[in-house]
Amino acid sequence: MDIPFNEPFIGKEEEQAIINALRQKHLRGDGPKTQGVQEEMEDWLNVNHVLLTTSCTHALEMAMIVLGIEEGDEVIMPSFNFVSSANAVILRGAKPVFADILPQTMNIDPADIEQKITDNTRAIVPVHYAGVSCDMDAIMNIAAQYDLYVIEDAAQGVDAYYKDNALGTIGDIGCFSFHDTKNITCGEGGAFITNNNDIAKKAEIVREKGTNRAAFIRGEVDKYTWVKEGSSYIPSDILAALLAAQLEKRDQIKAERKRIWQQYMDTLRPYKNHLQLPVIPNSCDSNYHIFYFLAEDEDQQSELIAAFKDVGIPATFHYVPLHSSPFYESNIGAEQSLTLTQQYSNRLIRLPLYPDLNVGEAYFKKISDVIDQLL
Repeated sequence: MDIPFNEPFIGKEEEQAIINALRQKHLRGDGPKTQGVQEEMEDWLNVNHVLLTTSCTHALEMAMIVLGIEEGDEVIMPSFNFVSSANAVILRGAKPVFADILPQTMNIDPADIEQKITDNTRAIVPVHYAGVSCDMDAIMNIAAQYDLYVIEDAAQGVDAYYKDNALGTIGDIGCFSFHDTKNITCGEGGAFITNNNDIAKKAEIVREKGTNRAAFIRGEVDKYTWVKEGSSYIPSDILAALLAAQLEKRDQIKAERKRIWQQYMDTLRPYKNHLQLPVIPNSCDSNYHIFYFLAEDEDQQSELIAAFKDVGIPATFHYVPLHSSPFYESNIGAEQSLTLTQQYSNRLIRLPLYPDLNVGEAYFKKISDVIDQLL
């Protein structure tokens, strides 16, 4: 029963979209496909500005440049997190400050955010783990109280919502990922999202190598030139064409992922006294990006992952907390005390989840059999 851990949901529609883009002979970025996708996403998300990027990592880097994050500044984020948001801060000479998590959702704890605020704090980066929103009301209230920016790392949050608001549209800036492992993909890609017109104007300059080329194309200036620091963050129109085909399937993708997510929940519910199952708060509409559960301790985590792999189920852990990483310890400071982050990350187990995961009852029985043998 060997199966991949993840597979993109790709079909003939994506193939045809790429062929059509090639035939149009506009392969560079910001062509008709890029513009079309950006406008479609603005309508879908009910947001003023969407700029496609080469990755979510680059969208996060753009956010730090646009907001003027610099040496001496601090940006609060979870340690239970992929490295991109921390790197975006480090590259500006600023310091990532790690806050603890809420074990119910593995998302950042607003109370610990407030404990970590200093005179140097400039921004908060909530990360919506597994497609389930952070407590954005609490986070936005803290940001307003302390005059901080909020940059949503919604890499896992495309087509997920908090109180009917699309993730990535609630803070000052939102960052999406369309990586191969995400629900909606173009292989490598992302998006920079904002409702703030001033931020959007700065972002389009940073995204276009620090030039005002976008204003030139719109006829607002008679020539374009270098006006700010920036880089090349614009994806090819070929990737935008692929993304357009994927966006048309978003309802199908979400429905299929939800179906498989629910089958996992039904399979593991009899073990809820021994395993901690994921929680989706009432305020959240998940996109079912990840199915995970928590073993009783680190030893049981290792035993279950090994036992699943023995029967062809590629279970895995997730993030090694950033505060315990070699880079952090060598370059930023001594390990912080983030008790819940360390404890719960050492218990987390992920199972395969993607629309083409074509398995029957025998697959879920194998999961039950493994757990029965080890509990």
